[in-house]
Amino acid sequence: AGSVSARLRPAAIGIWGGISGLGVALGPLIGGAVVEGWNWQAIFWLNVPLGVIAVPLVLLALPNSFGARVRSDIVGLLLAAPGVFGLVYGIVRGNDAGWDSAEVLISLIGGGVLLVAFVLWESRTPAPLLPLRLFRDRSFTAANLVGMTFSFGIFGAVFILIQFLQVVQGHTPLEAGVMTMPWTLAPMIVAPLTGLVSSRTGTRLPIVVGLVLLTVSMGWIALTLSATVAYSEIWPPFLLAGIGMGLVFAPSSTAVLANMRPADHAKASGTNSTLREIGVALGVAVLTAVFTGAGGTLTPTGYVDAAIPAVWVGAAVLALAAVIALALPG
Repeated sequence: AGSVSARLRPAAIGIWGGISGLGVALGPLIGGAVVEGWNWQAIFWLNVPLGVIAVPLVLLALPNSFGARVRSDIVGLLLAAPGVFGLVYGIVRGNDAGWDSAEVLISLIGGGVLLVAFVLWESRTPAPLLPLRLFRDRSFTAANLVGMTFSFGIFGAVFILIQFLQVVQGHTPLEAGVMTMPWTLAPMIVAPLTGLVSSRTGTRLPIVVGLVLLTVSMGWIALTLSATVAYSEIWPPFLLAGIGMGLVFAPSSTAVLANMRPADHAKASGTNSTLREIGVALGVAVLTAVFTGAGGTLTPTGYVDAAIPAVWVGAAVLALAAVIALALPG
């Protein structure tokens, strides 16, 4: 962010969003091909050649800049990581082990206590992992809440729907990847255009519109979903979801940095990325718990009957994200 002027930053972030969209589109295709042609464990080896290519590119293309030297917040890390893990683990295990079981209660309560302790520590340590003072800025706070709820709703639903294409409709992983391309390719086109336009419209309008489109698409899918639904009936809401994602990606990242000092850009971007990933983890965990709690099975009827309420939960969280986005400065 510091390498680009404030005037060009929305466009630069839009281009970054488009390239990220390309990764989203290629991931299911390449991953599906690897699983189908080899085995699922081989997916993890895909990162090795990518890393080999990326390291020299980073060394050649990125300037080597240094921020102020501060101590690492080891205590904060040791509180936050197991705290988030405890919450996610407890949610995932709730239906199987029982919500009143010692395993689940210890995980949920322990995770909650650790996260409260993390916030208290961050408010007092001189070199915090997560500077709480950044949340005094309305744009930063709202953008991070939007990012977290957006990731929660959309990626939790994606997890359920990808399995639907394979478990219920019998498609291979590669076929499922191809079928989701209206969803995954759209952000690659929409995000760069949104980055260019948001410098004139502001960040709030495209984010709100994108989240409304995502909410509508999830509701559309929930109303349409059945064991025998034709692909011609589900690709339109898939495309609508992709357009919505493209509208949210770049402006939400721009909003995070809108009022930040250059010295805070790294912390602000890191906080945003972390909260988005936490949203992904919680979204998959919660929507899977809803699916399991609704009696989800791997039979076509059992899967669909449980997937529908899970997708509705995703839609509700995305609607909440749209309401939060209204708090962003115009």
